[in-house]
Amino acid sequence: MPFRRYVEIGRVALVNYGPDYGKLVVIVDVVDQNRALVDAPKMVRSQINFKRLSLTDIKIDIPRVPKKKVLIEAMESAVQKRWENSSWGRKLIVQKRRAELNDFERFKIMLAKIKRGTLIKRELSKLKKENPV
Repeated sequence: MPFRRYVEIGRVALVNYGPDYGKLVVIVDVVDQNRALVDAPKMVRSQINFKRLSLTDIKIDIPRVPKKKVLIEAMESAVQKRWENSSWGRKLIVQKRRAELNDFERFKIMLAKIKRGTLIKRELSKLKKENPV
């Protein structure tokens, strides 16, 4: 499968390091071979090193260095829904939700897992008794 995540204007990226960690940003201009000018709805337009960006499959059609209003309209219409439906986005949402759990909630999840395992084991033993190999 050929590589398709190119650094280009309109490419959506996830910041993987620094104060903006975890934010979705859009590349609005390429400064040089190491840095890009990025922007997001709740962020000041700034330069970020490519090593701090993880490129996604999402690309929006915007002109080079668009006004903030144009960028917000383009991001709201397509980016957020596509990101939440992608497996990468869902995985990060689950990780964030798990990190916010308190001790009692983690305990309840542990008990639910034990109960589920017991039920599965019980059903499996029933099936083995019905259909011996």
